Amino acid sequence: MKNIFFAVLFCVSSFSFAQAVKLEGTISDTKSLPVEMANVMAVNQATKGMDSYAITNDKGKYSLSLKPNTTYSIKISFLGMQSKEVEIVTTATNISKNITLEDSAVELDGVEIIREMPVSIKGDTIVYNADSFKTGTERKLEDVLKKLPGVEVNADGEVEVEGKKVTKLMVEGKDFFDGDTKLGVKNIPADAIDKIQVLRNYNENSILKSVENNQDNVAMNIKLKSGKKNFWFGDLTAGIGVGMLDSRYLINPKLFYYSPKYSINLITNFNNIGELPLTIQDYMKLTGGFRGLSAKGGSSFNITSNDLGISLMRNNRAKEIETQFGAANFSYNVNKAWSLSGFGILSSSVTETETLSQTNYLDPNSSEIQSVENKKELSNQKSNLGMFKLSSSYKPSTNFQFDYDVLTKLSKQQEDAPLFREAIVNSITTSEVINTKKEQKPISVNQNLSLFYTMNEKNIFAVEMQHLYQEEDPFYNANLKSQPFNLVGYVSGQDRNNISQNRFVTTSKLDAKVDYYYMLTPKSNFNITLGNTYSYQNFNSSMYQILDNQTVNELDSQVNVNDVNYRFNDAFLGLHYKILTGKFTFTPGVSLHSYNMTNTQLNTDYSQNFTRALPDLLAIYQIKKAESLTYNFSYTNNFTDINQLSEGFVFSNYNSLRKGSRTLENATARQHSLRYFKYNMFNLENISAFLNYSKRIDAIKTKAFFDGVNQSSVPYNSDFADETLSGSGSYGRSFLKNYKASVSANINWSLFNNIQNNVLSKKESFTQSYTLRTSTNYKKLPNLEVGYNIVINNYDSNVFYTDKPFAKLDYYFLNAFSFVAEYEFYHYYNTDKTVNNQYDFLNASLIYQKKDSKFEYKIGATNLLNTKSINDDSFSQFSTRTSQYTVQPRYLIFSLKYNI
Repeated sequence: MKNIFFAVLFCVSSFSFAQAVKLEGTISDTKSLPVEMANVMAVNQATKGMDSYAITNDKGKYSLSLKPNTTYSIKISFLGMQSKEVEIVTTATNISKNITLEDSAVELDGVEIIREMPVSIKGDTIVYNADSFKTGTERKLEDVLKKLPGVEVNADGEVEVEGKKVTKLMVEGKDFFDGDTKLGVKNIPADAIDKIQVLRNYNENSILKSVENNQDNVAMNIKLKSGKKNFWFGDLTAGIGVGMLDSRYLINPKLFYYSPKYSINLITNFNNIGELPLTIQDYMKLTGGFRGLSAKGGSSFNITSNDLGISLMRNNRAKEIETQFGAANFSYNVNKAWSLSGFGILSSSVTETETLSQTNYLDPNSSEIQSVENKKELSNQKSNLGMFKLSSSYKPSTNFQFDYDVLTKLSKQQEDAPLFREAIVNSITTSEVINTKKEQKPISVNQNLSLFYTMNEKNIFAVEMQHLYQEEDPFYNANLKSQPFNLVGYVSGQDRNNISQNRFVTTSKLDAKVDYYYMLTPKSNFNITLGNTYSYQNFNSSMYQILDNQTVNELDSQVNVNDVNYRFNDAFLGLHYKILTGKFTFTPGVSLHSYNMTNTQLNTDYSQNFTRALPDLLAIYQIKKAESLTYNFSYTNNFTDINQLSEGFVFSNYNSLRKGSRTLENATARQHSLRYFKYNMFNLENISAFLNYSKRIDAIKTKAFFDGVNQSSVPYNSDFADETLSGSGSYGRSFLKNYKASVSANINWSLFNNIQNNVLSKKESFTQSYTLRTSTNYKKLPNLEVGYNIVINNYDSNVFYTDKPFAKLDYYFLNAFSFVAEYEFYHYYNTDKTVNNQYDFLNASLIYQKKDSKFEYKIGATNLLNTKSINDDSFSQFSTRTSQYTVQPRYLIFSLKYNI
């Protein structure tokens, strides 16, 4: 099948190359200087349609692919110059034509022509004309984005432009579920989209745009077609399974309304076909757009999660998934100066998983296997998630802005997971049935307040504060045959070992800082930052044993319980100087910190106090308008939170027991990063490369003792440095108007130091991923995307491979039918082929919708090849794990959609 796809693509490509005639030349001004980023468009005089377009490069060069023996009107435009129109008659040979533009104070004609261009650039904004890239099979924003040059969308709905992640998605300039792009790219209708604006060097606050470095900030704004403004639009979809013994259903209404005054977005989804509009992973990372203030000061104090590891699989990647989801997003302009916005999300899901896994526990400093744990695990997970955000922005003038946001996150999660375990220790095999139960109901409230004021052209002030309040209450129960640990007060000799632990953790954290910017010159400024981070945490935990006679044995010895308070304070003063000189931007700086930490437990206080200076440097070389090289150096202090300091035992897994150490110190990290970026609108070429090196000194590591497959551990400050080297690179370009190709690579190397069974253990991991893909973008022909991905995971000489060729075919035909098919083949194996598995997935859909009809009929097939399970692998600093988990079976869904 893979060879057939490549053959079809080659034939189509050969046909197109044979038919094309090139028109090349340069665009210059009256002084013979090249005009970069001028728009050049070829309009077919017979059809009045645009056959080709180009944007000139830094040398003013353009290149158009045209049909032979055709008359064209070549339109050239550039803001600030008079537009020009030249008639060209092609033959069978290539043509060279140089064109000169004259200066003009009138720009309206140029603006009008630019709006017709498929891609145009004005300053930091790239504008894509969506209709120029649509072929008729697109249904959502995601489908359109994947066809744009320089834009990538991954399986999680994250969007990257020019190698940088899009952190904000807007529609008509209004936030769309701020903090994540997934809900937008998966739900905004493709037929409502007119323009897609990519906003590079984005800053939400125009006051700070000129003084802060925003080179990594990218936002995206969707412009709607005129018929979608001031009217409700969207769609109502209902589907039912066809030809299956078990029932399948899908109900998915979506409504949108946009006007200059306000906007409303409503998204719902009820299904049991594996569609997860919001996974637990999405929920955890959906920050609502909040920024980390303390990171700007050189300190890193992260609140670690007490999550018990309740994990929901990816879409269609579990045995059964049933979801109920609802979300609403609004914005309202109270007046010209004050706007309100916010969103609410509710999600409920039930997930059944079936997993076979093998965990190999490694000897220290070798890849030899010490012991093996084989498991078959069945789990039932119930998850209820809630998230609510309200934002207010008051901007009465260009010199003053006041913002306030509050984000509340609620969840209730439960997992029951019976499993069968087989342990192999010293060539002796034992087996047993284990039942585990996990419950948690965490809540958090995050508030953000910021004020920005420009006194005059020389003086700018910014005040930012953020407060987090968080409660976590994880409960864990394990019921097993063997006795995993010798706890003080534990009653041995029971038929079943039934152990439970309650935990309750509260956190209150306040970050605040004041920035003063003084503009020395229009290209240089001096920044003074005065800030403070204060955190108070409380950690309580207790364990108990249920005996065979159902009586409760409280394990209330001092070593089994926690009652800990922890205070952390970081007061700092930051000094930074930014200067633009020629093509270079330099921002050296240093922050001076005074730290105070106190943990109270076991009826005593333990305190640490010290000061430290932390330097940093940012250097940008702007080689050309769309080509840059960026170097970043930072020296940071990394602090742990209360979870690592609490000295009572924590029992969070049936074979894992850990305790903290109150005398832990901070770690220091030196990080160097280098990023290269180039975007060439002449041939829509995009190149991005990123290299990052990090070295952590005095890192908090683990002393672990293994008794067969059971682990007990305690943290300590390592005298040996941990190192990480990661890099990525991608090259992509569009050519001959209808083709797009790319190649990318990602690598990550890590060296870890721990103590295992009283022996210093060094472990390395090296992960590589390489992807090659190419695709077509025809209007009236079938479109094909083919590619190949290989992932190599080297876990301390245990090497696992995943080969993945893939293909996608989409075709819009007879002005009413859309056919889309996606195929993925996986070959998962290790070096000696003791693990060797092959599986593939084929999804397809056929859609019928007449032009201008509001009704759409669809038959969709998921997992057509009825693949039963898939593989995965992972690495910890003491073990490797391979797993195989069951996925949903093949099903056919017939759905009817009504477009509003």
